[in-house]
Amino acid sequence: MSYFFFSFFFSYINPPYILITDPHQLFLVFSQTFFNLFISRSIFLLRSLFQELANTQEPLVEETNKNQEVVLALYEALNTRDVETVHKILAPDLEWWFHGPPTHQFLMRLLTGASSDDSFCFEVDPLSVTTFGPTVIVEGCDHSRSISWVHAWTVTDGIITQVREYLNTSLTVTRLGNSTQSPPSDYNPSSSSSSSSSTGEITSVHCPSVWESSFSNRVGKSVPGLVLAI
Repeated sequence: MSYFFFSFFFSYINPPYILITDPHQLFLVFSQTFFNLFISRSIFLLRSLFQELANTQEPLVEETNKNQEVVLALYEALNTRDVETVHKILAPDLEWWFHGPPTHQFLMRLLTGASSDDSFCFEVDPLSVTTFGPTVIVEGCDHSRSISWVHAWTVTDGIITQVREYLNTSLTVTRLGNSTQSPPSDYNPSSSSSSSSSTGEITSVHCPSVWESSFSNRVGKSVPGLVLAI
């Protein structure tokens, strides 16, 4: 009974609707049908997966491009002394952090209007701009290649809220995290070690290097090195 049922079933879905009586031929038809269904379903799932990944990446890429545009617009405004645009881009309570010779605080002089028109100019090569989420890193050097600089900007909703300025400093950017979850922003390695020792648990901290400054090697002299964890 079941044999004739399957024979009739496959003869119905495979034109010209001829009754299949050969068991071997019936098996081949059965296998081919389910193989085609499997391939079709797999292609559909892969297309859905790729589309979902593309939809997820699009907002990230768009945000990255916008953050870069904000920072590049700031440099343009600084070099042309466009005070109105500078005020629109920078937060009123901008957080500024500096490392380098005190005489090289060129950016702060520009932001406060204390510099003259013929002072230090930040010329930006688009190839020297790197973005990690809200953090936009820009590096360059002066015409004489005696001063190298790195700026790490933090962009929030189209407004720059923080800048870290490094002059004649070799900077390495790392991502701070561990094997299970990302640590809080006030993560302290020493306290983590003591806590792990007291509880008998060992937490693996992984800080991969994601960016290194290159212009600092062109100034022709030894410079200090710092690590920025993001």
